[in-house]
Amino acid sequence: MKTISEARAHGGVQGVYAHQSAECDCEMTFAVFTPPQAKSAPVPVLWYLSGLTCTHANVMDKGEYRRLAAELGVMIVCPDTSPRGEAVPDEPDNWQFGCGAGFYVDATEAPYGRHYNMRSYIADELPALIAANFPADMTRQGIFGHSMGGHGALTLALNNPQKYKSCSAFAPIVNPMKADWSVGAFEKYLGTDPAAWRRYDATALVEDGKRFADFLIDQGTADGFLETGLMPERFEKACADAGQPLTLRMQAGYDHSYNFISTFMDDHLRWHAERLQA
Repeated sequence: MKTISEARAHGGVQGVYAHQSAECDCEMTFAVFTPPQAKSAPVPVLWYLSGLTCTHANVMDKGEYRRLAAELGVMIVCPDTSPRGEAVPDEPDNWQFGCGAGFYVDATEAPYGRHYNMRSYIADELPALIAANFPADMTRQGIFGHSMGGHGALTLALNNPQKYKSCSAFAPIVNPMKADWSVGAFEKYLGTDPAAWRRYDATALVEDGKRFADFLIDQGTADGFLETGLMPERFEKACADAGQPLTLRMQAGYDHSYNFISTFMDDHLRWHAERLQA
């Protein structure tokens, strides 16, 4: 692991780091905010997964999480959204696929299976690196994210309820098997059989019997992707039918941007802190 930058913030340290990933077969960059409480004892870890076209830097620059994370004593880890580099297959003109659009799946189709293994990277490889290099209490992990990253957070939590103690999302893609901006990526990464997609679809996972303690979702009513890409009512129905606890808050007038995310960031940090401090 190498340090790209470190800066003091709210008594803690905001750092950016890179390492050679075995899962993604390339160098991966990630950000970590270490709160001041970590000087005396390991602290809980909250993973933030970003959306389409983003890197680790979007939430680091615009998410406004450091002040409250420092107060609550929570480490925030912000991975990249995909593998990157000259050897990584990509479609530069397609913002819904390839670099910046890993969809937090383990690809099975050539040529993408060599690099696009973001599920294993987020769930296994990067946590091991964090545990080895930072004062992190890995028995207390939470996960949240935005849009494609919200999809990743929900599916990782449902597939690994023993790993995460909390999960929330901002405007997540809750039914990517049916959403217009994810079907194409699923076909290329996972093949054309929709049965192989279900483990990466939060709505399908709940329908198939997967459960998590509880979820918090905030969704803006002025989000331009609401009707064809996000469709929160589908996840709401699946959770209601299955008895899966869900708090879905439709926030009037908010769009899909970081103006929306930063407005409700404190609510989500407190939601996670309550569950991670227990």
